[in-house]
Amino acid sequence: MSELNEAPASIQLTSSGQLKHFLTVEGLSRELLTEILDTADSFVDMSAQQVKKVPLLRGKTVVNLFFEASTRTLSTFELAAKRLSADVLNLNISTSSTSKGETLKDTLMTLRAMHSDMFVVRHSSSGAAHFIAQHVTPDVAVINAGDGRHAHPTQAMLDMLTIRQHKGDFANLKIAIVGDILHSRVARSQIHALKILGAGEIRVIAPKTLLPSHIEAMGVKVFQEMSAGLRDVDVVMMLRLQKERMQTALLPSEAEFYKLYGLTNDKLAYAKADAVVMHPGPINRGVEIESAVADGPRSLIMNQVTNGIAVRMAVMSMAMSGQLTDIQKQPELI
Repeated sequence: MSELNEAPASIQLTSSGQLKHFLTVEGLSRELLTEILDTADSFVDMSAQQVKKVPLLRGKTVVNLFFEASTRTLSTFELAAKRLSADVLNLNISTSSTSKGETLKDTLMTLRAMHSDMFVVRHSSSGAAHFIAQHVTPDVAVINAGDGRHAHPTQAMLDMLTIRQHKGDFANLKIAIVGDILHSRVARSQIHALKILGAGEIRVIAPKTLLPSHIEAMGVKVFQEMSAGLRDVDVVMMLRLQKERMQTALLPSEAEFYKLYGLTNDKLAYAKADAVVMHPGPINRGVEIESAVADGPRSLIMNQVTNGIAVRMAVMSMAMSGQLTDIQKQPELI
């Protein structure tokens, strides 16, 4: 599948402005992102309850359509759907008919004939989730679980929830995103979400070879040295070094990258004393971050995992609710 042009953000919303699909945070309002965070907050404590289910998606079928390998994202989406009481189908693409030559559109037609209600899509091509959203029936919701270098909106929102829980209002925060910015769909979504939520200052720290051209146009400050970039920041968001997306040698070595950009306690000392550390995972210890930091008292990495379930529950329930509301307003389509 080739790289695809991004569909307009309006495809994500119902006629009344509710969430219909969740493909990207770009173009969404602060009010809607805040509603996602507030809804997720209501689900956070569910893991501590004796009964960990609510009936919001009872009778609905959620298909996890993963064309890329994943453990954390797939498992949290599956758990989120099950906690919403949905039936869940995990489609193993490596053994499915797409590996035998069937097109993505044909696969969607087959799944549509099974009366699926929601597709959670992860794909190596940017725009894949938009493509699918444009080819499903009006009663099917599509959630983007990561597409190429483009977007990973639920990861961004679980990061926003984690920041809000520990730092409160975004307006006074200085936030640094460190590492492989060039290949990171997470970084793009984080930057968009932080801007929409009114973050005080967004910094990116990386070598030139791992920075997209014209990154400043996204409203960030660019640094190529950790000492300057981390100075007085409130939140340090590390990124995975995505070697599988690098088509040429962009770094001398992992050891050199770690020396210059790996987060150690010595480098973390440049940040504020109460600064917190985040990482979307999976972690490459000794490449992006040292174990003493990843497992240390300022690390929120496990909080991110817990919040991932809550955010995905929020997005899935809101999208399905929006779909139903939109269809009810159009009785001629029923």
